Amino acid sequence: MLAAQRHAHILDRLRAEGVVRVSDLMRELDVSDMTVRRDLEALEAQGELVKVHGGATLLRDSAVHEPGFDTKRTLEHDAKLAIARAAAALVEPGMAVAVSAGSTTYEVCRRLADVPRLTVVTNSVPAAEVLYHGGRSDQTIILSGGVRTPSDALVGPFTVSALRTVNVDIFFLGVHGMHQRAGFTTPNMLEAETDQALIETGGRLVVTADHTKWGVTGVSTIARLTAADTVISDDGLGDQARAILADTVREVSLAGPGDMLRPGSKAERPAIVGG
Repeated sequence: MLAAQRHAHILDRLRAEGVVRVSDLMRELDVSDMTVRRDLEALEAQGELVKVHGGATLLRDSAVHEPGFDTKRTLEHDAKLAIARAAAALVEPGMAVAVSAGSTTYEVCRRLADVPRLTVVTNSVPAAEVLYHGGRSDQTIILSGGVRTPSDALVGPFTVSALRTVNVDIFFLGVHGMHQRAGFTTPNMLEAETDQALIETGGRLVVTADHTKWGVTGVSTIARLTAADTVISDDGLGDQARAILADTVREVSLAGPGDMLRPGSKAERPAIVGG
């Protein structure tokens, strides 16, 4: 098992239980005590957890905690792939597309590499790289300048100024969290400002966010839920979240691991559990 896969397993266990033990991880991952401890040290250095005697605990929830891009890519990977396929199906040849930074939007860009005559505007270094190296020769890729964040986004006044001159047909927004009160959020205030500039590029606002983003609140609000034209999530999204989004957002699509709803279809509104 690769280190990234072990790290994803450890973080999933932490989110589910709040604490992990070295002995349990050794058994589950079939690795040595030393390997587990090195993994915990690496994740602690990335700010993902706190080591304690015999194991680790989840880092206290923080509205300013921002995981690195490589870590985020390993989390809820299958859900992100399904969301990305559904999102990419909305794009037609010749469109102008804006893409924010994020691990899910990165997967969207991987699926846009074969679409003819696209113009893609992004502040995501990984997204620009995947299109530059794997995209078509008739595509135009525009990478904003700016200051690089832990999630490999380019942000700041230069970025915002450049984006305000751009107009697009559709904008794919990746978010740190989505919340009924706080809306779509990020732990980085400069990234919020940059995402707001991307929203102002016009076109259809499509938010790509897996079910674990619901209820999470970053320090800075990018936009209220009502700003989104479409939210694409996965079928792990809870009933209450589905109901709130169905009442707030124009269109909600849920993508499953094998297939997903047709572009433009709406998620059924379920009853609110425990309501």
